[in-house]
Amino acid sequence: MSEKKTEADVAFIKALAELLQENDLTELEVMREYGDDDSLQVRISRVVPVAAQAVAAPAPVAQAAPAAIPAAAAAPEMPEDPAAHPGAVTSPMVGTVYMQAEPGSDPFISVGTAVKEGDTLLIVEAMKTMNHIPAPRAGTVKRILVEDGAPVEYGAPLVILE
Repeated sequence: MSEKKTEADVAFIKALAELLQENDLTELEVMREYGDDDSLQVRISRVVPVAAQAVAAPAPVAQAAPAAIPAAAAAPEMPEDPAAHPGAVTSPMVGTVYMQAEPGSDPFISVGTAVKEGDTLLIVEAMKTMNHIPAPRAGTVKRILVEDGAPVEYGAPLVILE
């Protein structure tokens, strides 16, 4: 019996790995209960080369305008690492971003929108639950770093408030 359970566990883990890859996830954790004192806890993760994409983006900008050194020096400050910006609002969970309450309605925010503390900036859907992401403080939306319907990771910068 335990050999069948082991084979089933291996198939289950392979299915989870495929799910991780197909949905472009970086981490997945599942607990499977068999009985009172029998369970299987699986955590699968992978490293996604996000830093390589971020490093590659500023390079063409610097090469495209080598004569404008003062302008090139000022430009990389914003795209360098939005998560390090003091006004960055980060995602509290892994999920999918929605910029409006329902399809076809007006977005919660746009660049230049003044928000009060507690105003909804956007929604992150996680496991079929719509989580409203509130403004942590009053300010003006300077940048929106995500697109409607895009997947986000825990801690990913969503919006810059100043």
